[in-house]
Amino acid sequence: MQPSTTPPPGPASLLPTALVDSDHPAVIAFALQHAQGGGYRERAVSLYYAVRDGFRYDPYRCDLSPQGMKASTVIAQGLGWCVPKATLLAAACRAAGIPARLGFADVRNHLSTERMRQSMQTDIFYWHGYTEIWLDGAWRKATPAFNLSLCERFGLLPLEFNGQDDSIYHPFDLAGNRHMEYVAHRGSFDEVPLDPLLADFKLHYPGWIAGMAQHQAADFQAEVEREVAPAVARPA
Repeated sequence: MQPSTTPPPGPASLLPTALVDSDHPAVIAFALQHAQGGGYRERAVSLYYAVRDGFRYDPYRCDLSPQGMKASTVIAQGLGWCVPKATLLAAACRAAGIPARLGFADVRNHLSTERMRQSMQTDIFYWHGYTEIWLDGAWRKATPAFNLSLCERFGLLPLEFNGQDDSIYHPFDLAGNRHMEYVAHRGSFDEVPLDPLLADFKLHYPGWIAGMAQHQAADFQAEVEREVAPAVARPA
């Protein structure tokens, strides 16, 4: 996938919003700590890895309220799923003076748990979120969802980001099994499009929405390890 050069960033890609709350003290402090390097590209890469590995991926802790979807909430909780983690990266970039926005796509996810399969009744993850960062005259896609320890534990290829090439999900895992498939692209947004996201989640995942409180009490990593780890080839 080639980086997009159009449209160039407008003022909104540097401004705080209700959910991309780049003016929150915790986000500002995070950006100051982790935006390391002499140029925008180096600082964006540093922020990417700080978000990817500093916050555990956990789709069970899915709070679809405006407060639950804020970038600053990821910092407060120390975890997030794909959309809030992408939101945090966008907010941190804006706080560091780097234009950023959110991108969304529907993906077919081959890494899920029995709980997710039974509740969602589909392997399509609607409104998967990633970050788009304006670097060297183009929008670069960066996907900070899966932390490195999760990838290492479950045989996934970690997503790297160099600030020059798009960082999007690999189609296969380390064992050659299907991992992620992009089905449709939703577009780019300066703010989290919470209303259409909620509408589609309610339409496609009524069982998941109904059982959200029970999901939040469950341990995603333990369930993935129990179901997936036995099939992952480990070195001797």
